[in-house]
Amino acid sequence: MSESKVVLVTGGGRGIGAATAKLFASNGYAVCINYKSNTGAAEALAHEIRQTGARCIVVQADVSNEADVSRLFETIDDELGSLSVLVNNAGILRTKSRLEDMTADRINGILSNNVTSYFLCCREAVKRMSTRHGGKGGVIVNVSSGASRSGSPNEYIDYAASKGAIDTLTKGLSLEVASEGIRVNCVRPGLIHTEMHADGGEPERVERLKSIIPLQRGGRPEEVAEAIYWLSPEKASFSTGNYLDLCGGL
Repeated sequence: MSESKVVLVTGGGRGIGAATAKLFASNGYAVCINYKSNTGAAEALAHEIRQTGARCIVVQADVSNEADVSRLFETIDDELGSLSVLVNNAGILRTKSRLEDMTADRINGILSNNVTSYFLCCREAVKRMSTRHGGKGGVIVNVSSGASRSGSPNEYIDYAASKGAIDTLTKGLSLEVASEGIRVNCVRPGLIHTEMHADGGEPERVERLKSIIPLQRGGRPEEVAEAIYWLSPEKASFSTGNYLDLCGGL
């Protein structure tokens, strides 16, 4: 079994997740790319990473499903070894809507995919990383959103609320496991050029809103990946329970 550094990136097949997987691989990590449904994108990314000589596996799993999460982490145990870093990145966005038009199905779907998934993956990571359980320590980076601060009124209050929950998870878990060798931090991207905006029904949303960003442009997935990597074991070794905003000044 390999003793190399190992990272799991959930929702790793596209956007911020894909950029993060590539960056960790370029820095010597064995990578597990988790995806839910887009097999082609995940496999293409894995092929690109393997071409650089890095180890990379692809695991389909719905990380809001407890059985799938257990299988995902057991696969990493068997094929890559001890997990060093968990990047919680998987999430969904629905078509923009005012709260008065949201259904319970929509709200519960957002919370399950964006919150329950992070809790489940954190749970499995802690079981493996914590010195309390015989682990060697590790790092968890939760990808939240600038929406947790803005609230996204008239568009995505449900999504914003789910990310507010991730901010709270980050703080609480960081204090819970600080003495067990685990650091937990959070990256909060703002308007980033990713496919997620198309999921919300407006592919050009970043271009429409870039004039309100002090830096006058949207961010790139690679810029967010650099922030995530900075919070890895090699960097930011005295940072836990903190939030790193990448919102161009918003």
